Amino acid sequence: MGRYIGPWVKLDRRFGVVVSGKKSAPKILAKRNYPPGQHGRKYGRRKKLTEYGLRLMEKQKLKFLYGGLREKQFKRYFDMASKSKENTGEMLLQYLERRLDNVVYRLGFASTRRQARQLVAHGHVLVNGKKVNIPSYLVEPGDVIEIKEKSRDIPFIKENLENVDPRSIPSWLELDKDNFRGRVIRLPENVQEYLEIPVNLQYIIEFYSKV
Repeated sequence: MGRYIGPWVKLDRRFGVVVSGKKSAPKILAKRNYPPGQHGRKYGRRKKLTEYGLRLMEKQKLKFLYGGLREKQFKRYFDMASKSKENTGEMLLQYLERRLDNVVYRLGFASTRRQARQLVAHGHVLVNGKKVNIPSYLVEPGDVIEIKEKSRDIPFIKENLENVDPRSIPSWLELDKDNFRGRVIRLPENVQEYLEIPVNLQYIIEFYSKV
């Protein structure tokens, strides 16, 4: 299955939570709190899902929250997490958080994960002084992530950094706003505590155990 290219507000309405990351999304969701489509309003807020549907929904929510990952890519993270001796759900979130595009977003260089992916793919981001244009690159403790010097005058990057609330930066990251730079202090922990939406990780584990 290819990457989703449709309107992201429809995904927010389908899931009933904001996965798009857009600032305007909560207002739209509050005003149109029913699923998209011809019969979305007619049949009420949401149809009752089957057991399989509930688990599929949780998996899809997490996929789209992290920018609409392809199924093959998301399943690879799950397989890596399930082979770990640690909690599978927590490890899955750790791998997702360590993606370079997510780190660029968490540091405040981008306003959404999709914008962060674009920054990375277009070569605006350096890791330890070297250009890395692979959004799925997994960062390690000690890595320094920064915006390339020639890219620091891009208006939306400057605006994003000016609007960053230091309290929003996860404790496993450190931001140096003046130098457009961040550092990975340690591996992410307790990701669910600051995840933007509630996700039932057990449902995701059960989904893949049955497919």
